[in-house]
Amino acid sequence: MRALPGGPGSLRRRLVLGATALAAAAVLASQAIGYVVMRSWLLGQVDEQLRGFPPAPRHFDASSGRREPPHPPPDGAELPSEFRLYFYDASGRLSPHTLGRGPKSAPRLPRTLAELDVRPGGLGTLPASAGDGRWRVRRGTAPDGRVVLVALPMDTVDGALSRLLWLNAVVLALTLAALVVAGRWVVRLGLLPLTRMERTAEEITAGRLDERVADADPRTEIGRLGGVLNAMLEQLQGALREHESSEARLRRFVADAGHELRTPLTSIQGFAELSLRHAELPARQRAAADRLIRQNAERMSVLVDDLLLLAKLDQEPVYRSETVDLLAIAADAIGTAAVRHPGRPIGLKPLHDDTGELELVETTGDPHRLRQVLTNLVSNALAHTPSGAPIHVRVGTARAGPACGGDRDGRVSPSPPIEDGTRVRVIEVADEGPGLAPDKAAHLFERFYRVDPSRSRDHGGSGLGLAIAAAIAENHGGRLELDTAPGQGCTFRLVLPPAAS
Repeated sequence: MRALPGGPGSLRRRLVLGATALAAAAVLASQAIGYVVMRSWLLGQVDEQLRGFPPAPRHFDASSGRREPPHPPPDGAELPSEFRLYFYDASGRLSPHTLGRGPKSAPRLPRTLAELDVRPGGLGTLPASAGDGRWRVRRGTAPDGRVVLVALPMDTVDGALSRLLWLNAVVLALTLAALVVAGRWVVRLGLLPLTRMERTAEEITAGRLDERVADADPRTEIGRLGGVLNAMLEQLQGALREHESSEARLRRFVADAGHELRTPLTSIQGFAELSLRHAELPARQRAAADRLIRQNAERMSVLVDDLLLLAKLDQEPVYRSETVDLLAIAADAIGTAAVRHPGRPIGLKPLHDDTGELELVETTGDPHRLRQVLTNLVSNALAHTPSGAPIHVRVGTARAGPACGGDRDGRVSPSPPIEDGTRVRVIEVADEGPGLAPDKAAHLFERFYRVDPSRSRDHGGSGLGLAIAAAIAENHGGRLELDTAPGQGCTFRLVLPPAAS
């Protein structure tokens, strides 16, 4: 079941919560800094007012609370603003006489100077005598030597700071709400490519293997991830197709091998039963039956040997490694063919110039296996061309490319191409027969494949010769290729690396 996009522990939820938490921490930090700065500034303003307040008037009698003549202050203007003055007498006791009046409550002052927690000339904060207000006080000395406290209420500072805290709380709540809403939208938009990847993966799981991640922009992290996933899917699909193809080839190989073995086994069984049931057969018929049994047994033995050789070549082939003269091998193959097929026109020529001289061409490998390849190519040319069709064997050196060793239209090879420009050694076996159609040539190197099955059986072929030759060529670091077209004959080309220095 597909998980909910915003479910517990989902990436989207974690991103939204993480972004909101970081933003909340940033807003709280900025608000805390603003609160501290504002509080310090307001408190500094109050302290500045307290420091600038003049000392108590000389004509004020703190003991009687009366002003001495001849300079009485104006009526109704004893102290400016909300200032209050409190006095401690010479014995350190709080005087009941104060200066300043107003609706505000007074600060809560200790009865004795020793209990006052404000150093001389310093500033301090005291609670109000009633309510939850606060007072800011400065300790000073009056001209008559008494200790005087100048006080100002902090209602303005506390009110401003309280309003600031409420404003900060409202701003924080609105900010968090906006961040949650906008964060979900932004995260959903940012994770949209991942959502598409999820849907693509679901479609691939459902069996649509050709689906790929769209919009794989390599400039973004998710785009690069999508590109990597597409490459991985291509490789997996290729491996799956190769696996299916390999299984199909294996099934076909087993079926073909069983079919090929069943034919000689059936013949051997039939002629053996004939000989056992009819013991009175004439000697001539018995000899014919024995000869047919021997021929089918030899055919089955050749087939089994070819299968074992293919299995060995597919696993870990063991080759001799020595310098091989390809010109000598070509001459031996032509000589053997001339003995078996007298009168067939078979010529040995240079690779590039039919009128030139033959050159020494050497490679490194197993001479027995390379001779086996060339013998097979010459035998195929003799078996599948008219009796008067010439066969040309050419030997020489070249550079890999469209002419030899590379891929081009009309060329068939079971091995990968050789890098262009590489120096190679080449043996060509060309005939002037009818050639092959492209659909038949494409399967020519497959195991048990026959262009003409009935004629191949007449000649004793099993359909494994070219598969063996191609495997030997590839294990030598080269490849076997075919150029053909209807009416233009066939040119089999064995391309090998040069001899090791």
